[in-house]
Amino acid sequence: MDRIGDLSLFLRVLDLGSISAAARSLDLSVAEASQRLKRLERELGVRLLHRTTRQLHATPEGMQLAEQGRALVEDLESLTSGLRQGATEVSGTLRVTMSAAFGSQYISPLLPEFLGLHPRVKLSVNLDDQIVDLVGSGFDLGIRIGDMGDSSLVARRLASNRRVLCASPAYLQRHGEPRTPAELAGHRCIVIGDQRRTDWKFDGDETAPVRVDAAFLTNDGGAAQQLALAGSGIALKSIWDVGDDLAAGRLRRVLPDHAMAAAPLHAVYPHQRNLAPRVRLFVGYLKEKLQEAWRW
Repeated sequence: MDRIGDLSLFLRVLDLGSISAAARSLDLSVAEASQRLKRLERELGVRLLHRTTRQLHATPEGMQLAEQGRALVEDLESLTSGLRQGATEVSGTLRVTMSAAFGSQYISPLLPEFLGLHPRVKLSVNLDDQIVDLVGSGFDLGIRIGDMGDSSLVARRLASNRRVLCASPAYLQRHGEPRTPAELAGHRCIVIGDQRRTDWKFDGDETAPVRVDAAFLTNDGGAAQQLALAGSGIALKSIWDVGDDLAAGRLRRVLPDHAMAAAPLHAVYPHQRNLAPRVRLFVGYLKEKLQEAWRW
């Protein structure tokens, strides 16, 4: 039963002095309004109104209900009004998680402008290379790199992301440079993830994935980059992360004629329905800004 709705009708009857006037104000028929009032009385087990052909008065129980119920209805109306306003205005706390290196380098510099455009929004940013459970951890949004696979999350592509195999000149001088993807299996490989044996995938169907056994396994992209710069092995890295090192000669591309499978940048969130405006606007803002500044 819609007790709050019936209570609101009862209060409207008292305010307007008749059932017919209350029914018109709520776009109800008089018969429906009368039935709902009787239902309210039946549920409560008390008579709320004394009805005569000319007058309508609240019983003592009706007066008590009106006195205590009006505050309840007004509080509920205030709450729902605030929620509706929050659904159309950009406000509230936006909780975002993303990888540490990418977030620090590319997303963090964009945040002051977004907050300036939307001063009622508060940001809580988690920089972590671990993939976290958005729903279980209470995040509104995640910025992730790579294939979403069979994820149930809604994913919106923000930017392309080329990846390259790279190593230091010192490593290649000591160990030689692989001439084919298959030769990677004989090299010291730096793997980012949690599986020591993993497949490095190439773009297109002409080159099969290569299974590599990590000489160095880490969950931190920055550590993998430092290992590559130190001459410890060959790493698979996003071009945005090692582009400056490649340009300066600190790293060299390995197998430059074999393009690696791309790992696009996505914004991911648990569901599309009733998406908070702050989430929708932030995703649109990132997409626009990253496409402007994405020099790689």
